[in-house]
Amino acid sequence: MAAKAALFGAAYGLFPIGWIILNVIFLYHLANDRGLFAPLQERIVGITSDRRLQLLLIAFCFGAFFEGAAGFGTPVAVTGAILIGLGFPPLEASALSLIANTAPVAFGALGTPIIALQGVTSIDLHALSAMVGRQLPIFSLIVPFWLVWAYAGFRRTLEIWPALLVAGVSFAVPQFLVSNFHGPWLVDIVASVTSMVCLTGFLRVWRRGERAAPARRANSSVAASPRVSPWLPWIVLSVVVFLWGLPNVKARLDAISAPRLAVPGLDKMVQRVPPVVARATAEPAVFNLNWLSATGTAILIAALIAGFALRYRPGELLRQYGRTLFLVRHSLLTIAAMLALGYTTRYSGEDAILGLAFAHAGVLYPFFGTLLGWLGVALTGSDTSSNVLFGSLQKVTAERLGLSPTLMAAANSSGGVMGKMIDAQSIVVASTATRWYGHEWRILRFVFFHSLALATLVGILVLLQQYVFTGMLVR
Repeated sequence: MAAKAALFGAAYGLFPIGWIILNVIFLYHLANDRGLFAPLQERIVGITSDRRLQLLLIAFCFGAFFEGAAGFGTPVAVTGAILIGLGFPPLEASALSLIANTAPVAFGALGTPIIALQGVTSIDLHALSAMVGRQLPIFSLIVPFWLVWAYAGFRRTLEIWPALLVAGVSFAVPQFLVSNFHGPWLVDIVASVTSMVCLTGFLRVWRRGERAAPARRANSSVAASPRVSPWLPWIVLSVVVFLWGLPNVKARLDAISAPRLAVPGLDKMVQRVPPVVARATAEPAVFNLNWLSATGTAILIAALIAGFALRYRPGELLRQYGRTLFLVRHSLLTIAAMLALGYTTRYSGEDAILGLAFAHAGVLYPFFGTLLGWLGVALTGSDTSSNVLFGSLQKVTAERLGLSPTLMAAANSSGGVMGKMIDAQSIVVASTATRWYGHEWRILRFVFFHSLALATLVGILVLLQQYVFTGMLVR
C-alpha cells in the first residue's frame, strides 16, 4: 500500500503538475528564441523603469490573474519565466514569484479551494467565501509592501509606497466585495485585472519614486518581428487558460475524456474516522486522467497558437518541444518524487496525527489551527488538498471548543496560502521556470522566514477575529 500510495503521488506529480511546467517552459522558449523578451522589456520599461515596480506588476498583479484562472503552479511558472527574461537573477525571480503568489491562492482556479472546503465541511459556500474574504484582503494590502521589501529593503520600499498602496488597495477592495457579495469563482480574476489597470494608470502619471535600473537582455537567436507584439504569447496564454477554466467548458471537456482510474489495493482501503472527520469515511485513491481539460493542455494549445503566430514551422515546434522535455527531465523527476512522499504521508495518516496534535491547543486553537492549514499546504502543495485533508477536522474541533466553525474552516484556507511558497512542488516549479536547476534549497532558505512570518500574522488575525473583532465573523 505504501508503494501504491507513492506511485499514485508520483503520477499526480507528473500529471497535472509536471504537464503544466513542461508546457509553460515550452512557451517560454518559443518566445525567447524569437527575441520577444527584449521588446517586452522595453514595453514594461515604457510603463516603469523601476525594477521594484516591474516586479510588482508582473509577480503580484499578473501572477494573481493566472492563479485565479488556473492555479496549480501556473502563476509561479509564468511569472518566474517572464522575470528571468527581463533580467532578474534566478534566485530573486524564483523566490519573489513564490512570495507574490500568496493572497490570491485561496480563490485560485476559479475558487476551487473554497468549493472543496465546502464539500468536506457542508458549511454554506457563500459563508466560507465571505469569511476568507474578510481575512485575505488585509494581506493583499501587506503583500505588495512585503514583496518589494524582500527584494529591495525597507528604505527603498518606502520610496515607492504610493504605488504599492494603489496595487494593494485596488486588489483588496474587489477581493472583499466579490468574495462577500458574489462568491469564490471570479474573485482573483476581477481583483487582478482591477489591480493591473489601476497600477498601470497610476504609474503613467507618477514617476517621482522611480529609479532606472537597466535589465540584462534575454538572448535570442532570431530578431523579433516589429509586427509581433511581445505580449502576444502571454495574451494568448491568458485567454486560452481562462476559457479552459470556465466550469461549463471544463465539464464538457471532462465528459469527452476524463477516465478516472481507481488505484487497486489503495482505493477506499484507508478509513478516516472521528475526530478527524464527522463520520467514518473511506479515503478514495482515484487518478483523474482529465488530459483534455487539464490546465497543462490549455497551455500547450496556447503555445502552439503562439508558435504558429511567431512563424514556427511544425518541425521546429516539435524539435523545440523535445529540447524542452530534455531540459526539464530532472525537475519532472523531482516533482514526482516529492509528490510520492506527500501521498505516502497522506495515506499513512500522518497528516491526521499532526492535525490532532494541533487540536489540543485549547483557547489558542484559532492561532494553531491556522498554522495547521499552513502545514497542510506545505505538505501537499495545494490549498485545495489541505482543505480536503483538514477542513472537516477544523469544523469538528471548532464545534467541540465552542469556536466558529466557519472561521476555522476559512482559517485553514487563509493560513494555507502562506504555505504555498515553501511546498516542494512550488519550489521545483520555480526553479524549473527560472532554469535554476539543483538550487531548490537556496529558494527554500530564502522564502521560509517570509512564509512562517506571514502565516503567524494570519494566525494572530484569526485569533483576534474569534475573541476581539467578533463583528468580522460571518453569522
